[in-house]
Amino acid sequence: MINSKHMLPSITLASLLESTIVPIPLEALLVPLMQKRREKLWLIALMATIGCLIGAMLGYLFGHFLFDLMRDIIMQYLTTEEQFSRFQKRMETDGFWFIFSTGITPIPLQIAMLAAGVTAYSIPLFLLATAMGRVIRYFGLAVLVYYFGNKTEKLIKRYKWQAVALASCIVVLVWWLIIFK
Repeated sequence: MINSKHMLPSITLASLLESTIVPIPLEALLVPLMQKRREKLWLIALMATIGCLIGAMLGYLFGHFLFDLMRDIIMQYLTTEEQFSRFQKRMETDGFWFIFSTGITPIPLQIAMLAAGVTAYSIPLFLLATAMGRVIRYFGLAVLVYYFGNKTEKLIKRYKWQAVALASCIVVLVWWLIIFK
């Protein structure tokens, strides 16, 4: 795949699958690929972002239409109209930051996609939040490979949880500053 003419479409497809049904982090594929194909570093990050956005839209639509089909059963057995209404209001006020944070933290993006679809969250805001989160994630990897080259994998393995904690703290801090300003 590294030297294939289908490398970039394959990255797009892998990202689409990772964002929808394959629970394996795409970073395990992206970092070595970026290291081997540094001349296509930014294009690899872009294609991964595009694939994720396509997958995110599919997940949104799946959540939206599945909920429409199963609304009565869900309301009867899993929740109430009042609880669902509170959940919708919470998505209206905090949905952007929730979706954005799933794009850069280890929280599965599928949760945000389904929640956005079920609550009919604004599609443009959903795509913007998803894109922002994944651009930070994928282009952040590209920046690391650009500056640290073959040492990137070791750095990620060594500082993975510290980076996750730092990213999560930044998201929470920004969210808090916006809500309580």
